[in-house]
Amino acid sequence: MTGKVINLRQRRKAKARAEQKAEADRNAAEHGIPKPATDLARAREDKARRALDGHRLEPLDDDGTSDAEPGGEPNG
Repeated sequence: MTGKVINLRQRRKAKARAEQKAEADRNAAEHGIPKPATDLARAREDKARRALDGHRLEPLDDDGTSDAEPGGEPNG
């Protein structure tokens, strides 16, 4: 009549992790932002950034900076 030996501490921790994950999933479903809304916000930000970059007087370098100094005079 020997059964499989189990570690109660590990079982208790595994049960607690499962309960926390279930609660996190419920909260994410209730309070999370839907993927279509996130995608729409990202697309709007990208469009605004492209529009702003399109109005630059000086093109950006590879490192994402302009050659012009804040005073309007180009460097060197």
